[in-house]
Amino acid sequence: MNILMIATEKLPVPPVLGGAIQTYIAGSLPYLAKSYNITVLGITDPTLPNEEVKDGIKYVRVPGKLLELYQHGVIQYLASNSFDIIHIFNRPRLVMPIRRVAPQSKIILSMHNDMFNLDKIEPNEAHAAINEVSMIITISNYVGNVIRSLYPQASSKLRTIYSGVDYERFLPGNDSKMQSIRNRLRKEHGLENKTVILFAGRLSENKGVDRLIRALPLLSKNFKDLALVVVGGNWFSQNQLTDYVAYIRSLSKQQSVPVVTTGFVSPAEIQNWFATADLFVCTSLWQEPLARVHYEAMAASLPIVTTARGGNAEVINLGENGFVVENPEDPANFAEIITQVLSNKSLMQSMGKKGRELAISNYSWPRVAKEIIEVWAITMRMELPTALPDGYVAPEEESFPNIIPIQEGPAEVHVSKVELTSNPFTNESSNHEKEKKKDKDKEKKVKKDKKEKKVKKEKNKKKDKDQELN
Repeated sequence: MNILMIATEKLPVPPVLGGAIQTYIAGSLPYLAKSYNITVLGITDPTLPNEEVKDGIKYVRVPGKLLELYQHGVIQYLASNSFDIIHIFNRPRLVMPIRRVAPQSKIILSMHNDMFNLDKIEPNEAHAAINEVSMIITISNYVGNVIRSLYPQASSKLRTIYSGVDYERFLPGNDSKMQSIRNRLRKEHGLENKTVILFAGRLSENKGVDRLIRALPLLSKNFKDLALVVVGGNWFSQNQLTDYVAYIRSLSKQQSVPVVTTGFVSPAEIQNWFATADLFVCTSLWQEPLARVHYEAMAASLPIVTTARGGNAEVINLGENGFVVENPEDPANFAEIITQVLSNKSLMQSMGKKGRELAISNYSWPRVAKEIIEVWAITMRMELPTALPDGYVAPEEESFPNIIPIQEGPAEVHVSKVELTSNPFTNESSNHEKEKKKDKDKEKKVKKDKKEKKVKKEKNKKKDKDQELN
């Protein structure tokens, strides 16, 4: 059976520049390729050839960065190549163009973000895409529930397949393979004899690491040996000095607790920082689909503190491998939960041990591949879908759920002056509240438009009736 896996237009496969989707594909490929002829279609990169066969997997790379440009390359390739299954990652907008050029292929979608949100795809196109795909894989129940709430007809096609981690690469700091690396990094950055808290992720406002830094003064009252390491740049493989990055650096310098900001770290080296740390904290303020750093922290035997946003909490067994901050807007809430963890060394050890066990038993790449193969097998037994009729118009929605839209790119924040004594990116009306207000306004507008349409329709009916009487 011939399978085509289509990555997104943002980052290349393998994940030389990082990326959760690219890592998901690369992690499962060695196990998928044992049973299937697989071609991976992705974007070009200066460090990679435009076409190659490696470990039995064919890689084809076309220009990307912009979806329209990438779509052109994808369609050109499919015009002269056929596949039993076309597995598209995170781009429902590619479904219909691909269906037109590959009418006999079964199509599967893997959804890693809220790309079915109303600001990402028109309802008519979304309905058509859902109709054409055989299955929709999601990386968390949260993502699946968002799709289900917007398009209930997708429910029977949805299946959650959580991501995985290479637990032989992400190892605990006390592992014999990591001890010298841990000791070296701690010595180089002045972290010796410190309890190291780790954040790893993009430095953007919606990732919320400033809340963790602003919690340090509260934590320092009870713990005198703390240090924080902030790993990440403004975007994958980038270290641009955005306003938010500048704010984080300035805020870090004010702290009595040492804060190390590393900038972007290569995916090939990121495991070293997990081995250096003692506690992992995810500070996401947005509806995170489910950040893969949770799997990496578990594999490295780190207790986890995360946020009740999106799918993050789905991999947390409360008190066993981590805790959840319900309201991450307030730094004091991070301080409270982190204090609870740091105050109990035996709890930290048991949570780290449990996390490692879960990484091995539940979140391995062979398990991910096995579940993908199950979906492929189900898909091959299904009939090709019947196309929606010409002129199909999506039904009007009564209301829209309060969903914070995805920000796939770096969050650019512009401020005229950074006040170092407070967070310039948050005021009395927080960003979260702004998003809620924005969604409510959108809902009001939809209801207003619908009411106006109804009134107009009634007037037209009356007019037609009057004409019939005449």
